[in-house]
Amino acid sequence: MSPPVAPPGWSRWLVPPAALSVHLSIGQAYAWSVFKPSLESALDLSGTQSALPFQLGIVMLGLSAAFGGTLVERNGPRWAMTVALICFSSGFLLSALGAATEQYWLIVFGYGFVGGIGLGIGYISPVSTLIKWFPDRPGMATGIAIMGFGGGALIASPWSAQMLDSFGSDSSGIALAFLVHGLTYAVFMSLGVLLVRVPRPAKTTADGAPAPLEGVQVSAKSAVRTPQFWLLWIVLCMNVTAGIGILEKAAPMITDFFADTSTPVSVSAAAGFVALLSAANMAGRIGWSSTSDLIGRKNIYRVYLGVGALMYALIAWVGDSSKPVFIICALVILSFYGGGFATVPAYLKDLFGTYQVGAIHGRLLTAWSTAGVLGPLIVNWIADRQEDAGKSGASLYGLSLIIMIGLLVVGFVANELVRPVDARHHIPAQKEATDVGQRQQSA
Repeated sequence: MSPPVAPPGWSRWLVPPAALSVHLSIGQAYAWSVFKPSLESALDLSGTQSALPFQLGIVMLGLSAAFGGTLVERNGPRWAMTVALICFSSGFLLSALGAATEQYWLIVFGYGFVGGIGLGIGYISPVSTLIKWFPDRPGMATGIAIMGFGGGALIASPWSAQMLDSFGSDSSGIALAFLVHGLTYAVFMSLGVLLVRVPRPAKTTADGAPAPLEGVQVSAKSAVRTPQFWLLWIVLCMNVTAGIGILEKAAPMITDFFADTSTPVSVSAAAGFVALLSAANMAGRIGWSSTSDLIGRKNIYRVYLGVGALMYALIAWVGDSSKPVFIICALVILSFYGGGFATVPAYLKDLFGTYQVGAIHGRLLTAWSTAGVLGPLIVNWIADRQEDAGKSGASLYGLSLIIMIGLLVVGFVANELVRPVDARHHIPAQKEATDVGQRQQSA
């Protein structure tokens, strides 16, 4: 299923809404913490167990993006968006069946495995297309689309909480909420499938074939053999681990932090906190990625990692004594978390060119898979152990916060080591033009 090539006069500003329809839908993953308390109560699960569908979903996101990246480049964004629609919606429907029958493994399989494939393919589906439509502002372009992934929970969090209030927080209520999610997202994602277009080649040779792309161009196969790829892998993994640890456990975390104070946090207020984090995540994706077009990718990652470590230090030292400090620091961390995701495609484009940037991006997202396990595992496992030891409140998270600071420092060092790609990895212009021409003809 190849996407139609845009006709003459087609506005490139119609492409970001197509990407947003997919990313706003799959961004629901960031609202998973709203379901955690209900699942734990209805199915008698621990915090670590209730995080498993989310963790597996993030693992499958990275793996499907890595293995499917080349297919996305070959078949185009319309094919990728269709696959994402089918898998993501089917994951919710399977989860609804699992909740209705109280078969937890089916929720893990549906939301985590099947839905996770939809997350990965859907996430990378518009990236290379957007960069080709906006070569002058790649950070802004990818930020607009990936903003939707961060903002998806801004919609899904209060929506999910309202459904649980209306349908009930028992297994049948959870099942009905999953069912509504799956059907609604299927309709919304179909808008992106119908709207997406690929650009015509901006330049052609004398015989009408696409001209070679300008600047450094590196294939996906060669990119993974460069130190630059693996340094960026470390940068992304550390930044994501630090952010996702808070995001996955956001609602229980703020409740625990202030449970022993005179101003405890209610369930509805905790859901509101999740929505605020989603707003910061979303704003960071467009705001910080657009800023990277002005100050450069390496400089913006210095901000993400360096200032992010300082924010974690503030939470560790004074977060439980000041609700505003806790909330502000968490919002800043999540804005950096989102900004890191939105900026990395442009960072890859700067280093490796646009030739196979979608496939390279897909392979890099294995860092997200790793972080999707590490972040929640660190926070949940340590919190469970501390609770077993009789501790409560903010002391459940002290060690986790210190670990996150260390991870951000590691990412900061890796970013400092990034240098331009050696010329031996560049592809010949003739081969590149031939490959681009074949893809255009197949489209």
